[in-house]
Amino acid sequence: MARLFGTDGVRGLANVDLTPELALAIASAAAAVLTDGSTRPRVVVGRDPRASGEMLENAVVAGLTAAGADAIRVGVLPTPAVAYLTDRLGADFGIMLSASHNAMPDNGIKIFAAGGHKLDDAVEDAIEAQLALPMPRPTGSAIGRVLDHHIGGGEYVEHLLTSLGGPDARPLAGLKVVVDCANGAASSVAADAYRRAGAELITIHATPDGLNINADCGSTHIGDLVSAVREVGADAGIAHDGDADRCLAVDADGDVVDGDHILAILALSMRERGLLHRDTVVSTVMANLGFTLAMRDAGIEVLATAVGDRYVLEEMRREGYTLGGEQSGHVIMSEHATTGDGILTALHLLAEVSRSGMSLADLASVVTKLPQVLVNVKGVDKAVVAASPEVAEAVLAAEAMLGQTGRVLLRPSGTEPVVRVMVEAPSQEQAEEVAGSLAAVIRGLG
Repeated sequence: MARLFGTDGVRGLANVDLTPELALAIASAAAAVLTDGSTRPRVVVGRDPRASGEMLENAVVAGLTAAGADAIRVGVLPTPAVAYLTDRLGADFGIMLSASHNAMPDNGIKIFAAGGHKLDDAVEDAIEAQLALPMPRPTGSAIGRVLDHHIGGGEYVEHLLTSLGGPDARPLAGLKVVVDCANGAASSVAADAYRRAGAELITIHATPDGLNINADCGSTHIGDLVSAVREVGADAGIAHDGDADRCLAVDADGDVVDGDHILAILALSMRERGLLHRDTVVSTVMANLGFTLAMRDAGIEVLATAVGDRYVLEEMRREGYTLGGEQSGHVIMSEHATTGDGILTALHLLAEVSRSGMSLADLASVVTKLPQVLVNVKGVDKAVVAASPEVAEAVLAAEAMLGQTGRVLLRPSGTEPVVRVMVEAPSQEQAEEVAGSLAAVIRGLG
């Protein structure tokens, strides 16, 4: 039986894979596992604006209160805001309802432990095992209560501004910035944060209606942002995903500045200011080889983890590293956050543009990226692919051909029935050819 939790919580088609009944059961099971039973647990509950979140929020609240936990509803907020409020409010744990960058019909359940930290595999397994056990049902005054915390968004914005030097600091003054909120959770707080930090701000896709989240916008569809930056002559553009735990950027010319560039810019800035612990940045195996080489040339060590910001976080917490992230735009600045935070990342990126006096394009030029092609092979049995000798042979042949000039990585998605084929090579054409041939081998297994 497949593991319920993927690389970023439980995710699936809302009301089919992720039903209200399952959401209720997961919430109750989490209450049993994540509290010691000695006191009445308190749990922060937030969501992104997709329509199914209304249904699933009610189910989660029912599951928590039925287990004797008080549910603190904070409404529509970014995932990192829920993590922050879990810590700020002293909650036993937090639950965020979001499928991040996935299309509107999907939804997901992300759980944060006390302090706002993501769960490790063993705790997730314990919650999954708890689902098979009978749940105690308190009665009378022992039933949990529902509380609404209406000021959570404001508290989160104050936290973001504090990370920049305080609520009156305006490090983005003089910068014109376009922000794409993906019709998602960023729409509720992003404009306030960027404007109070001093930016001249233009927002796009910031009118969520429950159905338009991530629809041809945000970090997975960056074309509208590129057009808007060029049209208004902005210094930079920022693209968030549905729950704002990541960001990508574009420079004044509309060229994409991805997570590798952002990590490099922040790493160099933090190292210069003595804030980069052990002169080390944590990334994943998906980072472009050009990023690794740029950091090595700058005297910064790169530690590579498995794909998923949770694994980056685990490595950062293990040794106290202060910066880590992924090419997709998940960036963790551990001095200020317990998880990836797209708005926090963008604010510090833009602050570095202002502090350095350099354009975003000039800052990003520190990384010369190798041509990289990523092919998503959909509708495949990931276990069959992993065990296939034909696939293993094809990968070995590709690696032998590329030698030291490139690399190959096959990775099953943790949230979708997809195998991702990533190839880096000296030329775009060669990368496309190798990736295409490997994808064809995988498709042929079906």
